[in-house]
Amino acid sequence: MTTAHHLRLIDGMRTRGFPPERTPSDWGVSGPGYHTAFLRADHQPWGDDEPSAPEHRAQCLAEHDALLTLLAVRWGEPQVMSLWSAQERMMAGEVMADPWADPVAGCEFLRLWRVEDRWIAVGLVLEDGGPGCELTVLVTVVDPP
Repeated sequence: MTTAHHLRLIDGMRTRGFPPERTPSDWGVSGPGYHTAFLRADHQPWGDDEPSAPEHRAQCLAEHDALLTLLAVRWGEPQVMSLWSAQERMMAGEVMADPWADPVAGCEFLRLWRVEDRWIAVGLVLEDGGPGCELTVLVTVVDPP
């Protein structure tokens, strides 16, 4: 998936209505008040030219940085939200509601923009000591935790 495709997907997520209950889609999952897209995930095929572990991680980081750059051109610099305190609350037993449970459980930080009545959050999950990488975007009307 190219950065241009990521941008078209985000634009579509911003204008698409929300379903009344959690529902899988071709690009992720949607639910009441949110759409989540998995832009790059370890389980996605790379094609015939499977990169090595360091190349995989580098490509995922490059996609993340390119997307942040283009979104910053559109909407200005993002808010950087540390998820440390929300992760601590989850570990203490607090139940984090959708759509924030998955990003809080996996990401160290989110980059956030408030565009009209919606939050756009970009998250990156890096596997500790490994090549694993997941790039996600969340579009929601639900305020961050």
